[in-house]
Amino acid sequence: MAAPILGANGRAEATRSAPRVPLGELVFALLMLALGVLALVGALGIHVPVGVQVGPTVFPIAVSVLLIGASAAVLVGVLRGRRGEPEEGEDIDPGAKTDWITLAELVGAVVVHLVLLEIIGWAPAAALLFGIVAWALGAKRWWLGFVIGLVVALVVQIVFGGLLGLSLPWGPVFGWLGGMF
Repeated sequence: MAAPILGANGRAEATRSAPRVPLGELVFALLMLALGVLALVGALGIHVPVGVQVGPTVFPIAVSVLLIGASAAVLVGVLRGRRGEPEEGEDIDPGAKTDWITLAELVGAVVVHLVLLEIIGWAPAAALLFGIVAWALGAKRWWLGFVIGLVVALVVQIVFGGLLGLSLPWGPVFGWLGGMF
């Protein structure tokens, strides 16, 4: 057993240990860095038509580079001992346990959305996702989540899928709308 270190006043002082790297912040920074690299690889794999000066890769590459730069800066900061400040919000309970059931419901909603996307179309799948998330998070009028989700999804479908020509599947229910655009 090591003898205690005595300070100038003759009292025992606590020894300073090396500062621990906060694991959660380190994992977050590494995940964001990996996501940025994967996004950049995906963006570089987008087919650009010959002769196009500003193609469909400009925005994804810019976002990827920003994500890589920001996550690298956070990673360096974490490794140098900079820590994120805990939230001081009045409605936050730092001792609250994770609600794994709600988290599983949210993950399940995303999985259902991905499975049904090609089968029923983007707008109905997005409305279903929106409604399930509203229900899982405790909305009192859960049915309203489905209605609002459908309206918002149809607007997004028409603007992005119809007018801008993005590839959002119309599905069997709203396929007739696809013919209008």
